[in-house]
Amino acid sequence: MRLGIFATTFPRDNVGEVFDAIGSYGLRSTQFDLKAAGLATLPDVIPDAVATAIREAATARDLPIAAVEGTFNMAHPDPAHRADGLRRLEVLAESCSSLGASMITLCTGTRDPDNMWRRHPDNTSPEAWRDMRAAVEIALQSAETYDLVLGVEPEISNVMSSAAAARRLLDELDSPRLKVIFDGANLFDAGDPERRLDRAADVLARAADLLGPDIALAHAKDVTADGTFVAAGQGGVPWDRYLRVLTDAGYTGALVLHSLAEQQVAESTALLQDILAAL
Repeated sequence: MRLGIFATTFPRDNVGEVFDAIGSYGLRSTQFDLKAAGLATLPDVIPDAVATAIREAATARDLPIAAVEGTFNMAHPDPAHRADGLRRLEVLAESCSSLGASMITLCTGTRDPDNMWRRHPDNTSPEAWRDMRAAVEIALQSAETYDLVLGVEPEISNVMSSAAAARRLLDELDSPRLKVIFDGANLFDAGDPERRLDRAADVLARAADLLGPDIALAHAKDVTADGTFVAAGQGGVPWDRYLRVLTDAGYTGALVLHSLAEQQVAESTALLQDILAAL
């Protein structure tokens, strides 16, 4: 595995400085959000010159873009919101070749109309699953057109709230272009006795058994017992176990840090590098 980081961890004046900052910590890849280039995550237009500048800056520093952020609320209760997100996702997909990226990350979303990372009681309804699945199906058409992979991530606040739900979506849509983002912190649920941090070994092993062959990207953030996301090493994720589970599943791609401030990068990076070296 090679360590990477969300590009938005480093607010800078231009993308060259962003990539310089990433490389200065010994990190070797990035999950790129167009916000780091002064655009919206999913803009209406991506100028060719901007996409080319991003690709050339990454290439010059030997920092591959492991994935591009394409998140919007794919289960939003308003169909017009979902349709607008899918329209802008198509814009991003069309530019991925110019960006030098082959994977887009998605958010399966929530029925909360204001925050796509917040739980809602209707997330477990058949209608929420239907709308989310339909949005992913349309996104897969764009992925097919532009030769891309889409990554979905189990998150307890979203409609696809568990590894089992991710397995269900993968099986229902049965597309080689739909893969999983594996984030250990997102697999735990402080409100579920079977998914609390004190059951970490079982939670991680079950998730890897369900999703292992379909993991296309791995994340490295931490979580506390009450469900607060923090920098790697500041919570309760057993990192040696987590990285061993990924290794045993055959994963060799990027391990992307996020949910941390720039001043925390060096410490989290050193922790993960030491564990990876010992595997």
